[in-house]
Amino acid sequence: MKNMSLLVLLYIGCSTGNVFGQQQLPRSERYQIESDSLVIGHSKTTTIVFPYSVKSVDRGSNAVLVQKGKDVENILQLKAAHPNFIETNLTVVTSDGQLYSFVLNYNEETPILNWIISKAKGERQEHLVSPDNENEVDLHDYSALASYERKKLRGVRDKRFGIKFQLNGLFIYENVMYYRIRIENNSNINYDISQLRFFIRDQKKSKRTASQEIEIKPIYIYNNPLVIEQLSEAFAVFALEKFTIPDKKYLAIQLMENRGGRHLELRVKNGKMMQLAVLPAL
Repeated sequence: MKNMSLLVLLYIGCSTGNVFGQQQLPRSERYQIESDSLVIGHSKTTTIVFPYSVKSVDRGSNAVLVQKGKDVENILQLKAAHPNFIETNLTVVTSDGQLYSFVLNYNEETPILNWIISKAKGERQEHLVSPDNENEVDLHDYSALASYERKKLRGVRDKRFGIKFQLNGLFIYENVMYYRIRIENNSNINYDISQLRFFIRDQKKSKRTASQEIEIKPIYIYNNPLVIEQLSEAFAVFALEKFTIPDKKYLAIQLMENRGGRHLELRVKNGKMMQLAVLPAL
């Protein structure tokens, strides 16, 4: 595994669904990928944060345990399966088509706990595989832009139980709408998020007819929070395919607490949606 050839690397890329093709690179275009060195332990978890979601992971040895972070696509967590393992490696492919290589060694006393890979580092690397979905890169970039845009949407909020739930930005670029959500916890109890979902609902429910409810699932989530700690706030951007709201219906954005009863809901009508701002092209 230490001296993995380029042909094997190409095989890994193809096996993830990223079609690189059957042709070998000309000898003049072959090169080595520079590896990062990581020290991990048995009783402590090392976290690696990538700029884009992880699509493929290959361990050089079963002596290393690897998993994705819960509900987070761009974070890997790893630790030693047993102490004093022999040096091995880890290969990761992300959704933007980048391949990352790590050499792993054991040290229980001084493991690296957090390793953050900047977007700039990925841009300096060559694409070894074609991205499975180039659109995900655009969704990430425009979601990030929406998170920092100054224009705010006002009047769409729910405030109860010491929690303030707010849609404070609504943007569009081409056929994608970006919903910027702000959650503020003014209580002394952490708020663990069970789910944050989008529905189209009837404004009035007839006693004789069942209420129709259509869920709209985000195609991308930027900075998805799992816990809002006491006396703190968090922002997230949810990218949804473009839509408008039919007459006598509204968009419900539902926030539910895990193992709790502090549930909140936002109601967005068509008039409010028409106040969205257009994001500039990147």
